[in-house]
Amino acid sequence: MAGQLFGYARVSTTDQDVSIQEAALKAAGCAIVRAEKRTGTTTEGRVELRNLIDFTRAGDTIVVTRIDRLARSIGDLAAIVKELESRQVSLKATEQPIDTSTAAGRAFLQMLGVFAEFETAIRRERQLEGIEQAKSLGVYKGRKPSIDPGRVKRLVAEGKGASEISRILGIGRASVYRLMRP
Repeated sequence: MAGQLFGYARVSTTDQDVSIQEAALKAAGCAIVRAEKRTGTTTEGRVELRNLIDFTRAGDTIVVTRIDRLARSIGDLAAIVKELESRQVSLKATEQPIDTSTAAGRAFLQMLGVFAEFETAIRRERQLEGIEQAKSLGVYKGRKPSIDPGRVKRLVAEGKGASEISRILGIGRASVYRLMRP
């Protein structure tokens, strides 16, 4: 008996739309498509992906439109593929020649994973370069402080403890303790 096809769609931000991916996955024969709006740089917090993997059985296939919808790091991609292989579940991509049930598909998957990780690293480097340049021009000053150290010190002087100060100001106790240090 042939397994079932399950689709997984993902976008990184809430202002992006998964409908194009969902339509492509349904056109590829996926009766069930799980979608979420989460970053691809980690698998943490990706509930729909976890549910989908847990739901699959030997002989099933998880289908994505592109491999970067599944993972952006080679480590995460390798862990996902290893788990799928241990469950005897295949992985396919509709827009790339990836099918882990074949040797060529596995090789292509590994190459794409390397490029996805490289792309993420380059993007991060460019972002940091841009921030440094903006700082040097005085344009970027970072986030404004959300805690008034003077107010914390006044509350300490009034004899209030860290727990009470954190409750009054709506901040974490660790932040209060950090500001209380000499």
